[in-house]
This record gives sequence, structure tokens and C-alpha cells, in this order.
Amino acid sequence: MRTIYLLIASLLFSVLPAWSQGDYYSRLENDTLVIGNAAIERKFVWNEGNLITHSLTDKTSGKVWNNKSKSPDLVISQKMGKASSPSYSSREIAETVIHPAYLETTVSFTLGQLDIKRIFRIYKDTPAIACDTWLKGNAGVIQAGKAVNAADMKNIEFTEDMQSDQSTAVLDQFKAEGAHWQTRIVEFYDVTDRNNNLVFETDIIPYRKSTYRGNLLFAHNTEVGSGLFFLKEAPCSSVQLAYAGYDFSTEFGHFAVIGLGMSGKDIKPDEWRRTYGCVIGVCGGSELEQLSALRSYQKNVRKLVPGRDEMVMMNTWGDRSQDSKVNEKFSLIEVERAAQLGVTHFQIDDGWQIGKSPNSAVARGSFKNIWDNPDYWRPDPAKYPNGLHPIVKRGKELGVEICLWFNPSIQDDFADWEKDAQAMIGLYNEYGIRTFKIDGLAIPTKQAEINLRRLFDRVLEKTGNNVVFNLDATAGRRAGYHMFNEYGNIFLENRYTDWNNYYPYKTLRNLWQLSRYVPAEKLQIEFLNKWRNASKYGDDIFAPANYSFEYLFAITMAGQPLAWFEGSGLPEEALAISGTIAKYKTIQHELHSGTILPIGEEPSGRSWTGFQSIKDGRGYFIFFRENTPDSKGVIETWLPEGTKVRLKPVLGHGKAGTKTTGRNGAIEITLPSINDFAMYEYEIIQK
Repeated sequence: MRTIYLLIASLLFSVLPAWSQGDYYSRLENDTLVIGNAAIERKFVWNEGNLITHSLTDKTSGKVWNNKSKSPDLVISQKMGKASSPSYSSREIAETVIHPAYLETTVSFTLGQLDIKRIFRIYKDTPAIACDTWLKGNAGVIQAGKAVNAADMKNIEFTEDMQSDQSTAVLDQFKAEGAHWQTRIVEFYDVTDRNNNLVFETDIIPYRKSTYRGNLLFAHNTEVGSGLFFLKEAPCSSVQLAYAGYDFSTEFGHFAVIGLGMSGKDIKPDEWRRTYGCVIGVCGGSELEQLSALRSYQKNVRKLVPGRDEMVMMNTWGDRSQDSKVNEKFSLIEVERAAQLGVTHFQIDDGWQIGKSPNSAVARGSFKNIWDNPDYWRPDPAKYPNGLHPIVKRGKELGVEICLWFNPSIQDDFADWEKDAQAMIGLYNEYGIRTFKIDGLAIPTKQAEINLRRLFDRVLEKTGNNVVFNLDATAGRRAGYHMFNEYGNIFLENRYTDWNNYYPYKTLRNLWQLSRYVPAEKLQIEFLNKWRNASKYGDDIFAPANYSFEYLFAITMAGQPLAWFEGSGLPEEALAISGTIAKYKTIQHELHSGTILPIGEEPSGRSWTGFQSIKDGRGYFIFFRENTPDSKGVIETWLPEGTKVRLKPVLGHGKAGTKTTGRNGAIEITLPSINDFAMYEYEIIQK
């Protein structure tokens, strides 16, 4: 690794050493900072470190966007004066088992009594640059204005009436030339115990200044057929900290990312604290080009390692026994059944530990003051007299990895994070447990967010980055889909046949909608025991019992499959799925290594729908025929019109052949039965 640290004194600029190699570069020359790679370049006016973007270049198309604004990109408060004490450094961060190598550029400066550090990250061949902003000192008041109703504003009769003030803190912004922009803003919801509509898209033509909620903004200029995007690396809008009520502002070609995720009182005089992150990227004008550019960045945040991150997990909580059955005998039986099914990971949920949670079916416990009992996170000796050793040993013999549920101690903003970390590190050291479902999170304050990061980072540090966290998104103020992505995957939802809220097409719909903007392979998606509680659904045509067990598994394949049931509760006929799971595991990583996007119609129980995994010249299709009378469906894909592809069946009930795509990449697919699927490997043989 090569590291260069340069202190830049005010007004003493010259051509300076910098990091430069084939994959990415960063340099400060006179009054200009440049960061780039083979796909993107962002050029800044130095401005004593308080950077002002000069231009943004899409190297694929050659389009150069010049910034029309002369104001700094980052806005904390309009009353902080000029920057001083600027500094610049650049270094390559070596590849680890978590992330690929990347270039880190740090720009520091001072505004009044506030020290600011902006750390830019850029990866090889990725058309996006991320920025993490850190604050220390005293900011006074961070601008936190609220959205203004346009109806309360004066009518426009004079030029000055068109002016709009910036009344909130800005993470990043860009003011591009051109009057013909089309913009999509995407808002997300988690808290999936209560929400079953998780993605909301707003398509606008920007006009006067307006504000919007969301984590993603795509802007496409129709004159030149290219554009840019912003990703706000923060929780979902509804649970963000110090929230002004919106995440983006648009005004013609001026786009700004709003909200730091902290207030003035969160800034400390002697401790660097990180705001929410922001990513800016360039892309072509088509939706595929936009989504591919975004996904290129997302796939670099955390590597998908086959032996660590790929999984077919079984967790028994889905059958609602809670912790009433959990013990050594039950766990051994479940491991045996997991192996028979072809499951790779068996996760023991709440109940394995000495401490009793409030969700216990045998003794009402609490998450408060967990560490009043120093043995809380040890295996319950009444249930596991030999500890977890027999379960882990049998799992290794059968090729099933043992995983655990864990609930960090939330009181006082995770003040006991070091004890929590040591508990997981101890379980890793003693039993080799490396996958933990992290439940019960609450992130109501900046301190809670900081301590939670410390917890995860400490566990990774002490386990050689081998641990995977399944971050539960079902309740509470949590990280959502765009923050903490470096730590593992997302446990998306609890659905139960006991309460009649498991419907296969609704699970498919949630994955289908999210997969456009969130890597599907980062989402754990459940399939349940369809034979349980069948009578509770009556004659409902969308009841789980009306689908094959194989189909229920197929719904999850684009994500990380989660067998949300007790294996010992399945009928013998369920074991027939083992062949499907075995075949799936042979292509799982190859499927997930592509860019997975939704195709066809939105799942409704009556649709032709599916997924496409896109790689250079090849990939995979998963087609679903829901309960629709037509045995032939025309499904629009992401392939160009007139593309000839060879289809090789992998799973399900498809037939080999060649197809030529029609308008919008449409392919005609035949599936003779309702509620059926076909998975194909495809190869482009003629464009």
C-alpha cells in the first residue's frame, strides 16, 4: 500500500504528489482536486478545502457535466464563514475479505469552530464516488429547516420571486446545465412487521424548488441521453435521525442531498462523528444503465463470498414454537433434517441462551439490563448440558453450519457494546459460530448508531472479518437497506401461516420490488411449511397450500433462501425438494454474481413475472407463471430487441430452445401449469 500525506497551506499551491495508478487516481494541482477512475471523474475547485464541484465526467459516454453553482457542495450552516487549515491526503485501502481495494481521498478543513473531514471512496471501474463526512468541534446550529408548502409562497411576477434559499444542511449537491431533466426518487420502508409495501417511486420533471423523501435519486437529461444519481446511505426516511422531513431537493437541474443525520448537539469537541453517507454516480439514459451503475457500487460495499455469505438457512421460529422446543435433542433432530433438505446453515433462534427474552414462551424475560446477568449469552445448561458442542460437531459432520440469534443490549444507547461484542467473539472462538441474526435493534440517537458500529467493527476485527450479521429489518428504528451493508445481509420479514399473513405472491412481490434498487442477494427471503395451518386459509386461492413446495423455494432463489420452519414438522413428501436445493446450490453464487433485476409484471398472484441475472453475454432467467389462465406468457426482459439467446433449463419445468427478443426485450415463455416456474441459464448468440 502506498500512502501520501500532504499538508496544504493556504495560497501555497503547486503541482503536488498524488496517488495515481491504472485503477483510480487522486491529485491536487494548484486550485483543483481531481478524483477518478476509468468510468468517472469528479473535478473540484479547492476553495481552501471546502470543495466546490467544477465538473462531473461520464467517461463511458464522454459527457462532461459542468456545475453551475459557485457554492460549496457541503452546507452545514450559512453563517460559518470561510474555510481555513485545509489538508489533503490520498491512499489505497488494500483488499480484504470484506471489500475490494479502493482509493481513499481525505480532505479536511475548518469552518469557524468546526473541523470537517470528507473521505471520498472510489473503486475500480465503478461509475460512482462515495463520500463519508466527519465532524468535530462546535457547529453551533446545523441548518434543519422544514419543507415549505408552495401554496404559502408568493406568486412569481419578478425575477427575484424565483429565488429560493437553502435552509437545511446539505450532504452533497450538483447543479447541471440543461432544462430537460426527468427524475425518479425512490423511498423505502422497513419495519416489515407492520409494512408490506416497501418501495415507493416518484417520477417528476423538476421545476421550481421542491423536496422529496427517499434514499435514491436518478436524474436523466433527455437532450443528451445521460445523467447521474445520488444514493443517501442512511436508514429509511421514516426513521432517520435529526430528520427535516425530506432527503432531496430539486430545482430544474439542481439536485441536493439533504440531512446529516445529526443535530448540533450530536457534534463533540474531541471526537470525530460521521454523518450519513452520500454517493454520486454517472450513468446512461436508459433505466438499465442507471440501475447497473448503482449496482456496480453496491456490490463493492461487501464482497459476496461463497463459503461465508451464500446460504440456504433454516430457522425454526417460523413455526411459532418460539423457544418452547429449543434444546439439545431438538437441535440435533433439526440439524439432521436440515441436512436431508440440503440446507447449508441452521440457525438457533431465541431460547438457546441462559437469559430469557420478552419473546420467550416459557418465561417472560426482558431485554433491559441484560448484563445484570453476566451469563446471559451462555448456552442454557438445562437445555444444552454439553454446551453447543454436540450441535456444532454434528453440523460439521453433515455439512450444516450452526448459527445463532443475538439481541444486543439496547439500554443507554448500547452502552454495553463491548460486553456484547465479547459475547459474540467468545461464541466464535469456542464454537466457531460466525453467523448471527441481530434482532431487537433500536437506533434512536447518534450515540446508539456510533456504539452499534463499534460493536460490529469490534466483532469483525477480533474474528478476522469472518462473521456475518443477519440484520433484522422487521421492527424498530434500524438501518434499512442502504446503511450497515458492509456487515452482512438483511433478514427482511416475519410471515406466519398461524396468522394468515404468509402469501407466496406477496413475498415474491416484496423481493421483486426491492431487487430493482437493492441487491437481491443481500436479502434473506422466507419460504414456509405450506402444510401447517392450511385450514385457516379456507378456500383462499392464494393460500400457501395451493403452491408446490418447490415453487415456494423458487420464490426465494434470487435472494438468500430462508427455510422459516421446523424441519422436523415437515411431512416426508417435503424432502423431495432436496434435489432442487442441491442443484440450486451449484449455481447460487453464479446467479448472485450477476446484476439481478426484476422482469415481467409486478407479482399479484395473477401475473407472469420473474428475475434476470445479467452478466456479459450471458446470465439467468427465473420465470414465474402465477395463477393466470394463459399457458403462454410474454415477459419483458432487460435484453435489447432482436437479441437471440440460447436457453438451457436449470430448474423448474422449462424446455431448452432459442428465443429472439421482441420489443422491450420480450420473450414468450410456456409453462403448462398455474403456479409454476422455470429457471434458465441463457447465452446471447446473436445481437
